[in-house]
Amino acid sequence: MNQLAEAKSFNSGQALVLSGGGARAAYQVGCLRAIAQKIPEYRPEILTGVSAGAINATHLGAFQGSWRDSVEALVCLWQQMRTNKVYRTGMGPMASRMGHWGLHFVSGGRLGRKDIRGMVNNDPLRRYLQTQLAAQASTGEIPGVDSNLADGWLKALAVVTTNYGSGRSEAWVDTLADKIWSGSQVVGQRASLTIEHVMASAALPFFFPSVRLQDQWHGDGGVRLAAPLSPAMRLGARRILAVSPRTLPKQKKSDAPVSYPSPGQIAGVMLNAVFLDLLDFDALQMQRINDLLRRIPKQNWGDQRQVDVMVLRPRQDLGEIARQSQPQMPRAFRFFSGGFGGKNEPTADALSMVNFEPDYLGQLIDCGEQDTLARMDEVEAFLSGQG
Repeated sequence: MNQLAEAKSFNSGQALVLSGGGARAAYQVGCLRAIAQKIPEYRPEILTGVSAGAINATHLGAFQGSWRDSVEALVCLWQQMRTNKVYRTGMGPMASRMGHWGLHFVSGGRLGRKDIRGMVNNDPLRRYLQTQLAAQASTGEIPGVDSNLADGWLKALAVVTTNYGSGRSEAWVDTLADKIWSGSQVVGQRASLTIEHVMASAALPFFFPSVRLQDQWHGDGGVRLAAPLSPAMRLGARRILAVSPRTLPKQKKSDAPVSYPSPGQIAGVMLNAVFLDLLDFDALQMQRINDLLRRIPKQNWGDQRQVDVMVLRPRQDLGEIARQSQPQMPRAFRFFSGGFGGKNEPTADALSMVNFEPDYLGQLIDCGEQDTLARMDEVEAFLSGQG
């Protein structure tokens, strides 16, 4: 068997699932960098992305070159990112948008502009991704995806959004397969992926504006995604590597008095619950199904099949890193976030999703790389089917 055939055999049925979390998606990049350096033959044929994970999945699916080069290019994308490349950070624009929102709210909708969509203007992110993903200026289509599908190493790329009209999750799938699924928890839609699909998937509720796709308004794909592993399974995955930027919650006991939670602390808990915690539940359910299938004869499996799952996650709370990095953020954002979150709180989960400053992103990339290297034996065994 030649090298190309061996690589295709190794990657057959391999899927990479990248969840959301805003700026925390930089952690995923560090994980992938460690794997690309240690396991060069790994190149998943199925990619799915949700929220900021859609940026990473689409970049990997569109890059023209080797997997290792594609990961390094993705590292550069995050290293060169700045908050002002994601949304407008000036005191004037932010104060104006928040002022119009507040006036519209307290006046019962009578005053204030009605076309303010999102707390911030994220046109800079659209322009940045347009360049980084080599999208066509006129249509926004990302031609690299179709090229990689034609070359055969990529089987499918799916980006998940939430349709605010229907209230359902929709997976926009770029694939050469004859059929895709429909009618499950996640509705499959065949599409040639564009910048607008990525922007819609990454549109954090309230913070970023929603995006119009096929005459429907769409937002962050994690809002209603109860089964984050479902798109990869529906696309034929037999082994799923998922990367979550959410550390396992720790039991903390203290006799010290606890202050009333700030809006920022409450928002952080809600965002974790909506965007990150469901991946853990879905992986646990998958493990239970696999255990059940192992106990019954294979001829009785019917349409069921074993799908092995491994989840990579940070050992350190990324919210703690965000809290320490808060002084590096733009002055206007520090001003408004000061009234949103308590200054003495040890973690800042909400802030960790919208802080795109280079020092913070660099720390997340390093954390992802070191955490994955610490589990590399386990990762190698899993990807080779021995774990």
